[in-house]
Amino acid sequence: MTTTAQQHDHARPLNRQDYKTLSLAALGGALEFYDFIIFVFFAVVIGELFFPADIPEWLRQFQTFGIFAAGYLARPLGGIIMAHFGDLIGRKRMFTLSILLMALPTLLIGLLPTYAVLGIGAPLALLGLRILQGAAIGGEVPGAWVFVAEHVPARRVGLACGTLTAGLTAGILLGSLIATAVNKSLTPAEVSDWGWRVPFLLGGIFGIVAMYLRRWLHETPVFAEMQANKALAEELPLKTVLRNHKGSVVISMLLTWLLSAGIVVVILMTPTYLQKVHGISPADALTANSLAILALTLGCILYGRLIDAIGSGPTFMLGSLLLAGASYAFYHGLAAGTDLLVPLYMLAGFAVGIVGAVPYVMVNAFPAVVRFSGLSFSYNVAYAIFGGLTPMLVTLWMKNDMLAPSHYVVSLSALGFAIGLLLWLQQRQKAPQAA
Repeated sequence: MTTTAQQHDHARPLNRQDYKTLSLAALGGALEFYDFIIFVFFAVVIGELFFPADIPEWLRQFQTFGIFAAGYLARPLGGIIMAHFGDLIGRKRMFTLSILLMALPTLLIGLLPTYAVLGIGAPLALLGLRILQGAAIGGEVPGAWVFVAEHVPARRVGLACGTLTAGLTAGILLGSLIATAVNKSLTPAEVSDWGWRVPFLLGGIFGIVAMYLRRWLHETPVFAEMQANKALAEELPLKTVLRNHKGSVVISMLLTWLLSAGIVVVILMTPTYLQKVHGISPADALTANSLAILALTLGCILYGRLIDAIGSGPTFMLGSLLLAGASYAFYHGLAAGTDLLVPLYMLAGFAVGIVGAVPYVMVNAFPAVVRFSGLSFSYNVAYAIFGGLTPMLVTLWMKNDMLAPSHYVVSLSALGFAIGLLLWLQQRQKAPQAA
């Protein structure tokens, strides 16, 4: 559904206010994603400090990653609640609330007493704070996509969503760089004693600064127009989504599956894969991973521009073919040797940039009156399922097939191509009607 404001602005170029909105939204998204992801870089130390010393190592790591996973499981609930109010009282209020909900728990994790001081209360407090972080990120990501998409001209929505997604991936890179800096500048004893707290305290400060900066953002013109025309949802927005927009929910969930495959397998799981399967040193694996994330960040922006230029169907067909080819070349290339590790990993990272085009489709799949709820429900529920199950599925698959990460990503690329073909056919059907 295109509003009068969007129709009027369709052809104008991006102005200074648009760039300011994009910059502040992307910066806030990067800092908030950093807060959410930093936990995983210190999982080993946290496991040692927040659980009894006499439990088996496998149980300690299982419980630690269980607390990490709780953040993912909390995403749908937080996202649905925040999206509900975002559709009824405003995008900006929820956009600001999400960063506060992230900053405070991150700061408190950095100040939390360990098991030696607090006993069983320590892991329980950590779990509670992690759930709050998950609820916050569940509202932040969909809210940010809707916020920037409703601010810019209609023919720049792809670039806006791609730039915002690039900001989120930059948050992962920031987490990796700060974790590396802490581990290189401190001894293992210092990291365990107090050094692990520094990234969380920094994250809390980052979040409070980002929340302050978001004070300068304005409510989206689309929501303001709906509010002025008294055209807001008259019933529970999610009820409308599930009754009237099932097809859009399915497409959005399948695209989220493609997104989670690229991010979870190629970006988050591969550093461990490089070390365990190919014997690459942690330092070399993290360096290659950081360069791949840089390429991913660039890819998100370029795919955002491409989808504005040629539409969603051709973009996903081309992007999925590149993702399949680059992933196959990377993982099979490693089997032959590690000489081309960095260029092949950077190419694979760039190809994962197709995730920057995903929010464009989701933002346009739902009418403005229930857009936040539709996008948030589809994205968060799908990410909780696929983001949570993918590591386990790929790990089990690797017992019989060391190239399982490649085969999984190629399979999802085939799904991405099929969705692109469907979107292209829908685009062609609409063209004669529009004429």
